[in-house]
Amino acid sequence: MKNLSVSRLVKLAVVAAIYVALTVALSSLSYGNIQFRIAEALMLLCFYRKDYGISLTLGCLIANIFSTVGLVDMVFGTAATVLAVICMIHSPNIYVASIFPVIFNGIIVGLELYWFSGLPFWLSAIEVAAGEFVCVCILGVVLFKILEKNQKFMKLLTE
Repeated sequence: MKNLSVSRLVKLAVVAAIYVALTVALSSLSYGNIQFRIAEALMLLCFYRKDYGISLTLGCLIANIFSTVGLVDMVFGTAATVLAVICMIHSPNIYVASIFPVIFNGIIVGLELYWFSGLPFWLSAIEVAAGEFVCVCILGVVLFKILEKNQKFMKLLTE
């Protein structure tokens, strides 16, 4: 990232904005113990280019402002994203990369819901992890495996 061009900066900003827009627009699905945050499929962008981690972390932070627990979710949810991104950028393949958001969000958001909302930890962790699994491991992986076949898209994504 030593030579961050205007074009690259715009792409990163657009990804952050899409994450926020999808999360807030689908807020009834995006927050709480049973959540299907469709924007989480974008997490797989980190597998293709690590600087998307900045976009996704910022997008998550901003989207979590609108969470029912606000500041708490900004801290815990964003921490889960950062840890997932760190692991994803070192993953050997997209399938392994897709598991990290499931694990980190399940545990960290599960703890958040337990500590601050009084919900049962294991149930919350499983519910959050299940939503992540659907959005990242199924929806996200299928979407990106299809998009990998489009050379123009992949060039746009990685340059």
